Amino acid sequence: MSLFPTGVTVVTTTNENEIPYGVTVNAFTSVSLDPLLILVCLDNRLRGLSDLLKVGRFAVNILSEGQETVAIHYSTPGSDRAQGEYVEGVTGLPLIKDALAAIECEVEEALPGGDHTVLLGLVKSITLHEEVGRKRPLIYYHGRYERLP
Repeated sequence: MSLFPTGVTVVTTTNENEIPYGVTVNAFTSVSLDPLLILVCLDNRLRGLSDLLKVGRFAVNILSEGQETVAIHYSTPGSDRAQGEYVEGVTGLPLIKDALAAIECEVEEALPGGDHTVLLGLVKSITLHEEVGRKRPLIYYHGRYERLP
């Protein structure tokens, strides 16, 4: 699967005490335009997965090519995932500052997927960075972060 290039996202949520949590995810895709649905796959071992399922909301933040350190922070085991440059989204979810786009969702369905949980998210809000046409996405390919030519 490492030979399939993907975009890089950070999925964010909170716990019941409104403490933010983020995790780097590349298993993300669009599912439906009507209703507007997206899909993400999260490892069942994630500390924040149970909180996400309890609050029933999450955001997918699409990272730009200048945000490799952000991706590394949220993918490093033992990192403090409550720490980061968060901004508040339209629905109150924590979003990653300067992401290309942020998609705020309610959990429509959570399905077992082997050692992952497959989340189907009903989109409630989409925020685009003002420079979305000039910035490029961060890419992950063959075990490395890459940039589009």
